[in-house]
Amino acid sequence: MTKKPAPSQQPASYPKRIELMFESVLFNSRWLMAPFYLGLVISLAVLLLKFVAILIEFILHAYGAKESDIILGVLSLIDIALTGNLILIVVFSGYENFVSRIHTEGHPDWPEWMAKIDFAGLKQKLMASIVAISAIQVLKAFMNIDGGYDNQKLGWLVGIHLVFVASAFVLALSDRISDDKHDGRHSDED
Repeated sequence: MTKKPAPSQQPASYPKRIELMFESVLFNSRWLMAPFYLGLVISLAVLLLKFVAILIEFILHAYGAKESDIILGVLSLIDIALTGNLILIVVFSGYENFVSRIHTEGHPDWPEWMAKIDFAGLKQKLMASIVAISAIQVLKAFMNIDGGYDNQKLGWLVGIHLVFVASAFVLALSDRISDDKHDGRHSDED
């Protein structure tokens, strides 16, 4: 009597092998994102060069500058630093969420939040950074209002900033509602 092989030992059927191969290609396609994150790291280096150039100019002109010019210079530096933070958030969280885990063993100064942020948290951090960058642009325009900013341009900056704030609020609200439904705190009887 011939013994039939166990199901795990039976060769996969032709359609099943195609399906497994297709799924493998799909799963491994996540590595196509890795060059994007590397490109963002390179853009961070370019941003650093711009930061250094603005810092040197800021230092060289600080002695004879007015207080408002000093504040504008500092706001420009903060703006670039926040943009750098935004790039890091996207690189680390995107890589961790969509490509592969980052092995942090041996890195005692590794920020804990980077390994714990999910896609919803990533969206919130991105929106918060964009709102902060937008707020700095509005503040810079307000500080430079005597320097020739027209009311229409200032109005556009404020309007765009308010759109970012409203978008962040709606996004946070929708994530909160979604979390409530998934946690079972939102009943169908409401």
